[in-house]
Amino acid sequence: MKIVLYYVLMKTKRPTRKNTQAVQEVQYVQHVHDTQEVQEVQVARVGALVAGEGSILQASGNELITRYIDSLDVKPRSRDTYRKSLKQFLLYLQEHGIRDPKRTDILAYKRYLMDRHTACTVSTYLTAVKGLFTYLEAERICPNVANGIKGAKHQTGFRKDALTVDQTRKVLSLIDRTTEEGLRDYALVNLLVRTGLRTVEAQRANIEDIRQEGGEALLYIQGKGRDSKDAFVILTASTLDPIREYLRARGKALATEPLFTSLSDKNRGGRLTTHSISRIVKNALRGAGIDSDRLTAHSLRHTAVTFSLLGGASVQEAQLMARHGSVNTTMIYAHNIERIASAPERKIDALLGL
Repeated sequence: MKIVLYYVLMKTKRPTRKNTQAVQEVQYVQHVHDTQEVQEVQVARVGALVAGEGSILQASGNELITRYIDSLDVKPRSRDTYRKSLKQFLLYLQEHGIRDPKRTDILAYKRYLMDRHTACTVSTYLTAVKGLFTYLEAERICPNVANGIKGAKHQTGFRKDALTVDQTRKVLSLIDRTTEEGLRDYALVNLLVRTGLRTVEAQRANIEDIRQEGGEALLYIQGKGRDSKDAFVILTASTLDPIREYLRARGKALATEPLFTSLSDKNRGGRLTTHSISRIVKNALRGAGIDSDRLTAHSLRHTAVTFSLLGGASVQEAQLMARHGSVNTTMIYAHNIERIASAPERKIDALLGL
């Protein structure tokens, strides 16, 4: 069966006294030929969606993007990411005067992104664009010119570094614990570096999420991509005591309140944002004389996993603490530790004796 599909998008009628609104006429013609075990789809467009104005994407880009995003079965956070990514794409088309995107335009956009963003960001933006064109093709609006275009190749390893033991001790020791703000910051940074929580997991935590089970204090968390708080980390005395000290200084609070709250005038008592948590960690690092783009709040997660392995935890135990979806992720930490410990470069030095 050979199927040839033609989309003929006619120009809109100009407004008249009898017709105060533009009327879009879309004519779809389907021609079918019988062949042997062959299916081929071709899509051709004639004219413009709106008289005198660009093509489908430019004439009704925002509307189509909204329809596409509404069709996705994803979380609100993912919807926002798709919306942001596609807004960037539309801006690119407008800035470069592209009215009828071709495959070469998508490839050019990919190169444009790679000159300005990390591989991870490029892949995120391209995923949104490819998803949009897949949707447009399925809705018989335009061909999928982004089909088969690959995302950016990610670097091996992690984008952020881990702290050393000495750096971690210095960071914690230099946080001022004489104020409520200092007690909060110490409890937060200490929690992240001892449990490997993501910033969003710490941000979502409530006071009531600290529970006692089997003689251990646990903090139940809503992990990455999860809908409920069905995972936990163990709070040792060294982790729990600073949290309790901070909560005492904070005063009376309901169990349903956030574990870590803002002290700003605009949001006092409200839940810290992930941006605020990142800023608190960054300030703590800078306070210890550590200022690097590769050392951020997420570095504390890498630090926790690294320390657990250095302290004798198995790869599987470290994986459970970090809640990695694949043990291969945890293995990267183990390989890095083994690589540094074995250091064949030092054996070369010993051999040369220079």
